[in-house]
Formats: sequence, C-alpha cells, structure tokens
Amino acid sequence: MNEKKTLYLVWTNADLITSKLMVFMYGINAKTKGWWENVTIVIWGATAKLVSENTEIQEYIKKAQTEGVHVSACITCANELGVADKLEALDIELIRWGAPLTELLKNDEAILTI
Repeated sequence: MNEKKTLYLVWTNADLITSKLMVFMYGINAKTKGWWENVTIVIWGATAKLVSENTEIQEYIKKAQTEGVHVSACITCANELGVADKLEALDIELIRWGAPLTELLKNDEAILTI
C-alpha cells in the first residue's frame, strides 16, 4: 500500500471557534507530532476575509508556518474579497486552487474540508 504523507485542510468555514479549535489545532499538531509528513492549509472563500481582518487568526497562521505547515489561499477568492495584498503580507501563497484541488480529488489524496 502507498502510504499518504500529505494532508490538505481545505478551510472554508470562517467561524472563529472552528478555525482555532479544528483547523489550527489539528493542522499544527498533525505536523509537529508527525501524524502527517506534510500539512497544507488551503484558505478558500470567506476564510480569506477572516484571515485578513483577525489578528488572532494571523497569529495562528504565523505559528503554523513556523511549525512547517504550508499555508496557501485561493487567489480568485482573495481578489474577489479585496484581501490579496493582506494575505501576501502574511507570506501566504496565492494560487488558483480549482485545478490543483480537482487533481488532488482525482488522485484520492488526503483532503479534509472544514
């Protein structure tokens, strides 16, 4: 069996409690405790606005990045919401996620949507 080593957390729920107690709690622990070799948090939709406005969430982003979690965002969402510059300033990768997500799904990769 080919063991999967990368987890993608597709984060679309902009609820603050869910963000802190699921996305970041699991994402950071999954990386630091070695549950997954690679962890990527994908900011999609309303979460882009939350990240751009909430300093507490920005601190979670920095902690995740420091621990080796890759953080990326949908550039189309960021542009639609007018927050692309703010996300870039947080060292968040901005890409068009539609095609990459489709490939991940077709390849049956480990994806957790929140």
